[in-house]
Amino acid sequence: MKTRLGLFGEAARLALLSIYAHKMRTFLTLLGIIIGVAAVMLVGASITGLQTYVEDTVSRTLGSDSFLLAKFAVLGEVSEEEWEEMVRRNKDIYLQDVDFLREHCPDCREVAGELDTRSDVTFRGLEMYDTEIHGVTANYIFLGTQNLEEGRFFTSEEVRRSRPLCVIGWDLYEKFFPGLDPIGKVIKVGNTPLEVVGVLEKLGSAFGQSLDNTLYLPITKYQKMYGSRSSIVIRGTAVSKDRFEAALDQVRVAMRIRHGLRPSEKDTFGLISTEEINSFVGDFVQAIAVVVVPITAIALVVGGIVVMNIMLVSVTERTFEIGLRKALGARRRDILNQFLIESFVLAVAGGVFGLLLAVIAAQIVEVVTGVTMTISWGYIVLSVTVSG
Repeated sequence: MKTRLGLFGEAARLALLSIYAHKMRTFLTLLGIIIGVAAVMLVGASITGLQTYVEDTVSRTLGSDSFLLAKFAVLGEVSEEEWEEMVRRNKDIYLQDVDFLREHCPDCREVAGELDTRSDVTFRGLEMYDTEIHGVTANYIFLGTQNLEEGRFFTSEEVRRSRPLCVIGWDLYEKFFPGLDPIGKVIKVGNTPLEVVGVLEKLGSAFGQSLDNTLYLPITKYQKMYGSRSSIVIRGTAVSKDRFEAALDQVRVAMRIRHGLRPSEKDTFGLISTEEINSFVGDFVQAIAVVVVPITAIALVVGGIVVMNIMLVSVTERTFEIGLRKALGARRRDILNQFLIESFVLAVAGGVFGLLLAVIAAQIVEVVTGVTMTISWGYIVLSVTVSG
């Protein structure tokens, strides 16, 4: 056993000496592996990070363990025939449906109504363009998607009386009231004056679009401004995560009763949950990974071919050395071990340096773009193992 270990150690020593003696060739060999591993790692980090980013965005905008009920609410592609059928079949959702669901969904913690559009907002000569205008019920703030930074939200009585009040997002606050108290000030949405009663906390951006260029007003005031014929969107949450599926079933059954549907008839509304959205995003991202990762892995294969060619050259130019070692009693296995160790050390070193390069590049991308780059252990093991 000692003799074998000694021979293996001698082969390893010769392999390392050969690597050290040919620095430029070693660098060029490492370069192919480094680029291949870094490419696979960065693509993997982008895919995993994209899924995390989308799920976080959905959680921030819709809330976790929440549902959305609308006239049309579908995920994925819909054929033209299916869409035409839904247009004929589905019915409008009304503000009265919010109260109906509150009464018939005991496992729902909150059920709120919402309408939205876009409009310019002005204040004393200043103007904020393309602001998201949301007409909502008073309990909308309790869905948990956003908290108040200052002031308050409007009450149920104020919604009932269609009071001209509003709660503004952080972009409007910074645009109109930097360093000032906005509470009690009057801004205009179109030509309609609204009194500011609250300011929402800052959310940031998603996919390059600000989440803070928003304004909320009572849904009844919204309907007076833009008309009451539009189908509303109902958003809700369950009393607990364990009761979420039960709440969804109760909402579906209640709306089917509300619309007078028989058991054999399809739903005349759309109902989706954040869990379904996240699952859809996950499937979409995995589909991207199935296509993109193998293509990117070609760079790793090219790096392996570079190592193969370099080792072929190394063997060819060292024919005399091999012959001399054989004449001195070296076995084929000893010589093979030397070249295998040499190529293995090059490949693993390239994998490690490629991993470090990917980590640095991922951090730079994350700082510049704000998109989370997640380097998972799966991609680390895949890259280093394949290269080795």
